[in-house]
Amino acid sequence: MATILYEQQQFEVCVLPRPGEGLSIDVGDLERVTGFAAKPEGLCKDAICVPVPRGAASFVDARAVDVAAFWRHMGHPVVHDDARQTWVLGIGAGERTRSLETLEAPDFTLPDIDGKLHSLSDYRGKRVFLATWASW
Repeated sequence: MATILYEQQQFEVCVLPRPGEGLSIDVGDLERVTGFAAKPEGLCKDAICVPVPRGAASFVDARAVDVAAFWRHMGHPVVHDDARQTWVLGIGAGERTRSLETLEAPDFTLPDIDGKLHSLSDYRGKRVFLATWASW
């Protein structure tokens, strides 16, 4: 078992045996964690399809995907702990830049002092003042 941290969520996945030092998981787990599904044209998420290299360098077979190799192939950072039990799939600089250029804040949900949940998207079109504080 391994833990994958992706987009502020945590997923537990079964690690499949495969040569190399990557993180091989079931293709179904890849879709559950990242939204990418195995299709004949490659690994696809919505309208985006990433072609998969063929042959010995391939990181995909009939039932497993080396998600670390796939993530790096797309230009995104991947880090893991020394025991290779916890992996973080990051977002590449290009994608972060595109998000910042829109000037649209990502949606999030937080509780108020009474425990009622509020999402930023609930206030779309209204003026919102966000105050943050951290102790570090």
